[in-house]
Order: sequence, then C-alpha cells, then structure tokens
Amino acid sequence: MSHTQALRPGWTPLTIALMVLGFFVFWPLGLAMLAYIIWGDRLPEFRRNAEGVRDDFKRSFAGCGWRGGRENRSTYYSQSGNAAFDDYRAAELKRLDEERRKLEEERAEFDNFVRNLRRARDQEEFDRFKAERDAARRDTNPAGPTSGQRDSGPIIDL
Repeated sequence: MSHTQALRPGWTPLTIALMVLGFFVFWPLGLAMLAYIIWGDRLPEFRRNAEGVRDDFKRSFAGCGWRGGRENRSTYYSQSGNAAFDDYRAAELKRLDEERRKLEEERAEFDNFVRNLRRARDQEEFDRFKAERDAARRDTNPAGPTSGQRDSGPIIDL
C-alpha cells in the first residue's frame, strides 16, 4: 500500500475543491489555497531560506555585546580583564549614553515643534475657511433679512 500525501500541492481535484470552497466561505482562505497549489511545492525550500536568514541575522548581532537590558551593563563593562581598558570603555559608554539622552531630548523638542507647527497651520486653514464661508454668505444675502422676514428660521404652516 502506498503512503502518499492526500493534500499535495498541485491541481488535484481535492485542492481545486478546497480552493473553491475556501472562496465561498471566506475569500482569503481560497486565496491561501490557490497560493498553496501554485507555490506549495516550494515551502520546504522557503522554510530553509527563512531559517538561514534568521541564523545569519542572529550571527551578525552575536558580537555586539547586547545582553537585553541595563541590569547586565555592570558585567558588560568589565569583560576584558584590563582595568585601564575597562575604565576607558565605561567612560565612553557613559558618554554615549549621555549623547543618546541628549538626542532623545532634541527629538522630543522637535516633535513638539512640528506638532505646534501643524496645529498653527490647521488653525490658519480653518480661519481662512471660516472667512471665505462668511464672505460667501454675505455675497448671497448682502442686504440682510428684509423687514417681512423673520430671523428665527423657516416658517412652517400646519
């Protein structure tokens, strides 16, 4: 007896039926089934490539010394065994942290500046809109309400 996969990529009656059913039930399911039919035989290759990219990414950051948090910084500062170098590294890292803090403050100030600038521009556009609308209303009715008209709204006869 042959042990073959019943749901294999390709245009088989089962995959076509599942694709049509998927489009009837929920169109992304049908689309996913169509993608499986077309590209399903490449899934193991895609998985190997994705794992390779992930491993390369991990390997590229392995030597950076990132330990995931500031609680590990004290052990990170004194890894070389040379006291002079450790002092130099600690001073440089402290200086870099200070520079990072200054940059974050400047970024926050700039974000605040841009927010205020957008608010002023929005206010200017709104004021211009109101002035144009008021001018258009004055142009359509330059004399104002006549003596026979009431200013309270439309008249409704019952």
